[in-house]
Amino acid sequence: MERKLQQTADGSHTLYIPELDEHYHSVNGALREAEHIFIEAGLRSLPRRELRVLEIGFGTGLNAFLTWKEAEQALIPRIDYYTVELYPLPLDLARRLNYGQLAWPGREERFLALHEAEWGVDVPLSERFVLHKIQGDSNTVCLPEGIDLVYFDAFAPDKQPEMWNQAIYDRLYACVVPEGIIVTYCAKGEVRRGMQAAGFKMSRLPGPPGKRHMLKGIR
Repeated sequence: MERKLQQTADGSHTLYIPELDEHYHSVNGALREAEHIFIEAGLRSLPRRELRVLEIGFGTGLNAFLTWKEAEQALIPRIDYYTVELYPLPLDLARRLNYGQLAWPGREERFLALHEAEWGVDVPLSERFVLHKIQGDSNTVCLPEGIDLVYFDAFAPDKQPEMWNQAIYDRLYACVVPEGIIVTYCAKGEVRRGMQAAGFKMSRLPGPPGKRHMLKGIR
């Protein structure tokens, strides 16, 4: 798939796929969207202890980068970060993304380290952050257990409907520990009802700039 680099409203990059007419992030601000949904509503609502995070859709690596930054700055003892991606970005394209300069100045090399990390194995990137990238389809790959937090960041349901189904919601619920959390930018009623049917207690929260709502669920 062709991917075109574009700048969003907060100055951070996103990628656009003409074939799907879809962006990887909100054009109203990729960085603000990721911080609002996954860090503020997700990671910061959990206690500062050893955590296991599962991301559906590694994409540009922005969510992983912000999570690593939070682990270091908030002194979270350790985050084991599992992320699933069927179509990894070419390294030369990842090098063009400006998240390092904008989100964590002086630590730009850490953003590239995420993309350079080997797939399918635990890669300790610091004492506080261990990355495990899983290449494959989230519907069929083996998912880790004992998860405290799920970032559900697949493309929109009308662009990638195969990623928004009851079977995957059920699989994710089975992975999550009691009081564990799932967060997603998507606030569609069918998604909320599907996650509720899996067992999550769902709520709508205010969304990031340009989006009215997001979803958060608790097991």
